Amino acid sequence: MSGIEYLLDTNVIIGLLKGDAAAVALAEQADLSLASCAVSQITRMELLSFPGITDVEERRINAFLSNCRMLLLDESVEQETIRLRRASSLKLPDAIIAASAKVHGVALLTLDQRLKANLAKVGFGG
Repeated sequence: MSGIEYLLDTNVIIGLLKGDAAAVALAEQADLSLASCAVSQITRMELLSFPGITDVEERRINAFLSNCRMLLLDESVEQETIRLRRASSLKLPDAIIAASAKVHGVALLTLDQRLKANLAKVGFGG
């Protein structure tokens, strides 16, 4: 994918916005530049739908997302999501995010150890 290397999971973005040490370390390890990052459409929905989100938080999230490419849900992502869900115990949002990374040929950056373990079980190389 043109210049895009990583798909950021929702928890990574939350961590980066909060200055979480684990998220910052992951970003440094990947030599992360927002210009090389994408987010799934589902991640945007997750980030902006938190109950009680403030206007300031919404602006910070939108400012962050404006620096990343948005990967839209399409039939290829849908089919890969179905395959992943049938082969694992992934929650639907996690399966959509992982499928988006796989379909677009980019690495998935996540802090979710359970997600990593489930993806490893199904041979996910993203």
